[in-house]
Amino acid sequence: MKRILVDSLDYGARIGIVEDGVLMELIYERKNSMPIIGNVYIGKIVNVLPGMQAAFVDIGREKNAFLYYGDQKDENGNIIKPKAGEDVIVQVEKAEVGKKGAVLTKKISFPGKFIVLVPNDNKIGISKKITDDEERQRIKDTVREFLPKGYGAIIRTDGQGKSYDVYKNEFERLISISEGIMKKAEYIKAPALLYTDANGVERVMRDLFHDDVDEIVVNSEDDYETLRRLCEELNTDIKKVIYHDDGTPLFSSYYVEAQAKEAFNKRVWLKSGGFLVIEQTEACVVIDVNTGKYTGKADLQKTILKTNLEAAKEIAHQLRLRNLNGMIIVDFIDMKYSQDRQLLQKTLEEAVAGDRLQTIVVGMTELGLMQMTRKKKRQSIMQLMTKNCPVCGGSGRVSCIEGNDVHCD
Repeated sequence: MKRILVDSLDYGARIGIVEDGVLMELIYERKNSMPIIGNVYIGKIVNVLPGMQAAFVDIGREKNAFLYYGDQKDENGNIIKPKAGEDVIVQVEKAEVGKKGAVLTKKISFPGKFIVLVPNDNKIGISKKITDDEERQRIKDTVREFLPKGYGAIIRTDGQGKSYDVYKNEFERLISISEGIMKKAEYIKAPALLYTDANGVERVMRDLFHDDVDEIVVNSEDDYETLRRLCEELNTDIKKVIYHDDGTPLFSSYYVEAQAKEAFNKRVWLKSGGFLVIEQTEACVVIDVNTGKYTGKADLQKTILKTNLEAAKEIAHQLRLRNLNGMIIVDFIDMKYSQDRQLLQKTLEEAVAGDRLQTIVVGMTELGLMQMTRKKKRQSIMQLMTKNCPVCGGSGRVSCIEGNDVHCD
């Protein structure tokens, strides 16, 4: 069974995706630190770095944001270089992390549940997960009937099998948002926020509530009513929405509270007795694999292979659970045989295939380190929910939320 838990708390909310009793993903939202990915701003160019084909943009936040302009070209293929002091309409592509500001794009898009609207474009894209050629052609033919000039569209996976009316209704809603933002930008002074992307249960409904979800459980009456309204608007099975009101903590009722707390520990135990050590640095995520208590029965190489294969599957799980992203380096236990290394890489590739975020297994380095990348969007749960310990000033981290017992080793 696949279930989504939306746990409303004093400081915000946490969202858990649970598959057969295992907490697969954990998403935190803080009231004083809401996600800004997808937000649209009118910003002001602060300074231009021609050597990097980039500019820093003031969007009204504490840190100036980074905008790459090398992909902005005129009709003759020449790069359009911005000037300091210019106003520019941008969308947040990647969130602020540490001392780094947000990453921006001028390619604005507005995601719905079935369609992503792309202004200033004329292409129709379709999710790679929709593989049937006849269905892909049907979708293109259907969308072309109402898509006006100057707008592109991307059909999301949830858009498979939907009718003309479903596509057109969502398109009209999204184009209304787009046109409203452009009108607002004409009279508002930069820097300013023009549009806030969906958060909370609206984002859950749009991005997480797919056909394979059996239940979505909430403990807030407001969230419950919002989800019921969205189900009616999107013609989704309203019976899947459940209101948890028996007074017990939501995560505890579904036996995933302990799993949520363990997601902040550096050490992750494997069933065999081996373990992972996960370290997040500013540059990358480093994961070390150890045999631990597992010594095998006879063959050392078989013991190492078994531990590494189990670790590969657990690493894929931990990347999703903790939202670890960017460059990831895994130090598996050294293996003697090339066929074992090939099997390990194949196992890891299969394990990350189900990740919502693009995850690429690059391969082994000459030093035997496995290289991976995972698309960086939101902060990891450690970055969002903890801070450096103010007492010892060391590498330990404590909760950002008063009264919350979340901590890292």
